[in-house]
Amino acid sequence: MLMRTDPFRDFDRLAQQLLGTPAKPVGMPLTAFRDGQSFVLRLDLPGVDRESIDLDVERNVLSVRAQRQGALPQGAQVLADERTLGTFTRQVFLGDALDTERIEADYDQGVLTVRIPVTEKAKPRRIEITGPTQSGTPAAVRAPREVINA
Repeated sequence: MLMRTDPFRDFDRLAQQLLGTPAKPVGMPLTAFRDGQSFVLRLDLPGVDRESIDLDVERNVLSVRAQRQGALPQGAQVLADERTLGTFTRQVFLGDALDTERIEADYDQGVLTVRIPVTEKAKPRRIEITGPTQSGTPAAVRAPREVINA
């Protein structure tokens, strides 16, 4: 059996494993969205043990750290290994409109879901306008919604 090797292809494959690609980032792919009165983050962490996940917030920066370890049997002969192992970290900058005191996190089937409630001051509210209108009665105007920067 004749095998052909291409050192540039091997180098490209190694670079993709270490640095990732736009379609397949290394570490924790992220989805972020607003769901009602909460901001939700979902991070993919397949093969990560729940006890190895560390989640903390400091000065509106949410930091996620997780570790994935290899579990090959002793004496196993590796033929291919494309899984990224080691410690992964990700930081997400949170806007001031989020309540970092009431963050909730859940880990299920390899997905870490973090829920951050919107603060009361950032929720839309009705503002009364005083003074006469053309008809002589006060009017009420709804305040515009604020945009959450994360």
